[in-house]
Amino acid sequence: MSLTLEQVQRIALLARIEISEAEAQTTRGHLNGIFELIEQMQAVDTRGVEPMAHAQDLSQRLRADVVSEPDRRVAYQAVAPETEAGLYLVPKVIE
Repeated sequence: MSLTLEQVQRIALLARIEISEAEAQTTRGHLNGIFELIEQMQAVDTRGVEPMAHAQDLSQRLRADVVSEPDRRVAYQAVAPETEAGLYLVPKVIE
């Protein structure tokens, strides 16, 4: 698939981008290059290839899930203007 100059100008119009004739020619070349690359990639036989989450076989190092800070909820709510049932009350801003 390759784009014509008219198609590039139509895309620019839809995107509300003003481009000159020279910019349209350059953009057409770039877009056609991208489409050629896509066609090359689609031509590769990928049957039997499992999808990957990452290009390298890596495992993420995880730390132990332990509490590292004391529970300060009571202290924080003690200085709050208004609380109820462990929640902070705030003024209504949307009617």
